[in-house]
Amino acid sequence: MLRLWRLILLVLLVPPAAAESVAFGLFGDTPYTRWERDHLPDLIADMDSENLTFVIHDGDLKSGASICSDEVLKDVLASFQKSRHPLIYVPGDNDWTDCHRQSNGRYDPLERLGKLREWFFAGNFALGQRQLRLERQSNDKAFASYRENVRWEAGGVLFVALNLPGSDNNFHGTRSNGEPGAEFIERSAANRAWLAQAFALARSRKLAGILIAIQGNPGFHAANAGKSNPGYRDFLIQLREATQAFPGQVVLVHGDTHRHQVNQPMEDPESGETVKNFTRVETFGSPFFGWVRGQVDATDPQVFRFSPRVWKSPQPN
Repeated sequence: MLRLWRLILLVLLVPPAAAESVAFGLFGDTPYTRWERDHLPDLIADMDSENLTFVIHDGDLKSGASICSDEVLKDVLASFQKSRHPLIYVPGDNDWTDCHRQSNGRYDPLERLGKLREWFFAGNFALGQRQLRLERQSNDKAFASYRENVRWEAGGVLFVALNLPGSDNNFHGTRSNGEPGAEFIERSAANRAWLAQAFALARSRKLAGILIAIQGNPGFHAANAGKSNPGYRDFLIQLREATQAFPGQVVLVHGDTHRHQVNQPMEDPESGETVKNFTRVETFGSPFFGWVRGQVDATDPQVFRFSPRVWKSPQPN
């Protein structure tokens, strides 16, 4: 009995193991061109060559002037499924909100979003060859449609994906009367709930950080000047308030404007000071071809570190 109590005491005195450092890949806004589609497998293979826990494509798997056909979507899906790493895809505006354009084939955007949900977000695992279980917002009956909103934990950090695309977050839908569309209103309510749950969960688990992946560039500089686009205004307010109340580091990953950058653009509206625990990462986008390597170390005060991986095509023979 004495030996048993000594063993129990020893277990209680041993501190919990630190979260393991993990690496991951970020890319998006590709493939837009025939060349990019031809080399998409090579870009994925380049990420496959590194020891990554998962990769995230933050939206726009086709250009804004190309057809939103079943064939185009399924073709890129097939490439995503060949990723050696688990692959999480975030819907972009070119993939559904803008598909009503004549150049896109005049598809119904909501019908296209339904197909994305059916094909890219089936089951409870990420895309790719190695399984990664995801928690989907659709598990909540109140938000049963939103299979694309997911979260997962790795390396002492919570990762969250939201359907928040470019083209002003589909604020107007296919109308232009200045009022928000019904789709925007309903999805924004789901996004607010999912983001609030994420921060609450990270605080309750005492996680070191949160990374949120969306497609649209929400326009930080416009927001700092008091000129937020209506489709992103409420999201940015919620994100700022939640970040300022969170003890760890917060990262927002997005694409949309095709200029890779890592910076701290969030400002407090009253003081004008930079929110120090927030970082924005924008991925490469066509015609720039590459990916961003992320690293999480929960023991590092900075938690997240990012480095670009510019992809170079083979020289022609």
